[in-house]
Amino acid sequence: MQNLDLLRPDWPAPAGVRAVCSTRTGGVSQGRYESLNLGDHVGDDASAVAENRRRYEAALGVRPVFLQQVHGVEVRRLDVGSVDGDTADGCATAQAGLACTIMVADCLPVLFCDAEGRQVAAAHAGWRGLAAGVLEKTLATFGGDPVMAWLGPCIGPKAFEVGAEVKAVFESDDPASAACFRPTTAEDKWLADLPALARRRLTIAGVDAVHGNDGGDVWCTLGNPLRFFSHRRDGVSGRLAASIWKT
Repeated sequence: MQNLDLLRPDWPAPAGVRAVCSTRTGGVSQGRYESLNLGDHVGDDASAVAENRRRYEAALGVRPVFLQQVHGVEVRRLDVGSVDGDTADGCATAQAGLACTIMVADCLPVLFCDAEGRQVAAAHAGWRGLAAGVLEKTLATFGGDPVMAWLGPCIGPKAFEVGAEVKAVFESDDPASAACFRPTTAEDKWLADLPALARRRLTIAGVDAVHGNDGGDVWCTLGNPLRFFSHRRDGVSGRLAASIWKT
């Protein structure tokens, strides 16, 4: 059995908080989904996904709670009765033994904890959810306590081409966010820096400690096909997962 290749955040989280992000390595899925696809909604064999999730849970040592993500701003509070499949794009818990979990294949996973380790949370930040306020909604569950954040892998600033309407959405709230877009050679097309946009919104929301994805090539899901799934690159794709939990 191939071991899971898990990314472990390099950040000053309190002792009782753990976090990981999966990669493609360590599962049983085949073809486009090779190998650790954790998404049960992308056309992969259901038994393969179930085995992949079993392996992921075993590696974590706690139960990951998977959401049905819709690029929205709904945030669920998890407890021992929580089940997979609730519709939301963010989740939070103060209970040990449950992993707040976000699936991605180009969108940005953002993990949160407070400095005392009382609560953890996770958010799914594609451009739509980011612009609509999913990070701010997730932060609100901390009740104003100081929070640190970790940004996982996502489509990088050299690869994320968007239309002018996307740029306009961000600039309508924050004109200075124009610095997170670079023009391409195509008319009305721009390269968007998703991690930079997330960092701006977190900073404005009062989060001073932001770690992880800095927009470098090693974080780009599209540019690293051996390690990461990418919907933009492959069309049909598996899903990575980022999880955070209290021990």
